[in-house]
Amino acid sequence: MNKPLAERMRPQSLDDYVGQKHLIGKGCILRKMIEAGHVSSFILWGPPGVGKTTLARIISQQLDIPFYTLSAVHSGVKDVREIIDKVKSSKFFDAARPILFIDEIHRFSKSQQDSLLAAVETGTITLIGATTENPSFEVIRPLLSRCQVYVLKSLTDDDLLSLMNKSLTEDSELKQRSVEVKETAALLRFAGGDARKLLNILELVIESEDSNPIIITNEKVVDRLQENPAAYDKGGEMHYDIISAFIKSIRGSDPDGAIYWLARMVAGGEDPKFIARRLVISASEDIGLANPNALLLANACFDALQKIGWPEGRILLAETTIYLATSAKSNSAYEAIGNALAEVEQSGNLPVPLHLRNAPTKLMKNLDYGKDYKYAHAYEGNFVKQEFLPKELKSKRFWTAQNNPQEQKLAETMKRLWGDK
Repeated sequence: MNKPLAERMRPQSLDDYVGQKHLIGKGCILRKMIEAGHVSSFILWGPPGVGKTTLARIISQQLDIPFYTLSAVHSGVKDVREIIDKVKSSKFFDAARPILFIDEIHRFSKSQQDSLLAAVETGTITLIGATTENPSFEVIRPLLSRCQVYVLKSLTDDDLLSLMNKSLTEDSELKQRSVEVKETAALLRFAGGDARKLLNILELVIESEDSNPIIITNEKVVDRLQENPAAYDKGGEMHYDIISAFIKSIRGSDPDGAIYWLARMVAGGEDPKFIARRLVISASEDIGLANPNALLLANACFDALQKIGWPEGRILLAETTIYLATSAKSNSAYEAIGNALAEVEQSGNLPVPLHLRNAPTKLMKNLDYGKDYKYAHAYEGNFVKQEFLPKELKSKRFWTAQNNPQEQKLAETMKRLWGDK
């Protein structure tokens, strides 16, 4: 099977590398490090498709040192330790330190990152990490302090056009085809600074054509992408479409639909913490008071995910997704805060009733702050009727119980306490 165009065009040297001149241009930090023949541990931070993995491989090739690679999506502490043990057992005194490249290092849990510390500190390995997320938030402080962070930028339109022309004239397969690129706006727009995406789109359009020559236009690019949508695009429109389908499946109490869209996100490399955050929101917005345990489970899922990492974290997400989808639903809390915010916008900053104000000073007491406030715990049943809203909003209702067993119990309690307020 032929390799994809993006793989065939993967640069093999710094001179072939497109973009990131601020790092690998003449006299710049990474080029100087490579030319000196010594690299220290560092993390490459940047969006997808800008050459993080490629740059790590080029460094290894140009320095002629062993190169080990792990994906944080599929690897765990055991895999890290196996590589470190292998390096230790095969190391000679004068041998260069091997490079351990970890793609998506932000996916590693704290314990997984901890397992790297000693090897980096002692110089057993040179760590190169790649991440699309801010390492200040995603990489533990001890490890971050031992690594430089280099920021990679999205490729410019000129970078992408240079790469496209290079592919059309140098790729062994494409140069056999007659291709005329009449318009580039759609190619550049859909690529969004991502070299891999650009080459995938270019290859898709060319392979779908039987004509000779092949004419590439904006309209043709749009048509081909609509017929063959990308498997998943974390930064694009499909990202938002799939998370929307996921949340709507949970809201609609369809566990099969919800778990399918979860699988689409997991397979597409979506950030697990993004999914977990949305589950917490759904637990509040769509399930709410109908089942308060939903929020507890969603929050526990978020916390546990950060502890155990990936790939086991997908099981936590699946359990929580199914629980939320099969739970009773209510958006009464969501509606209540919306109603209250609408009132605040309409009526403005109404004064707090005097009896509800705090009175820490004598002057405030003299001004009747706190006067006539009734301390609920001093009354039978820990309740006494009094007004808690500004007088202009007396007895106004913002929350209404919905028709589910949990909220009907709450409604009965409120009616017993307040009557028909």
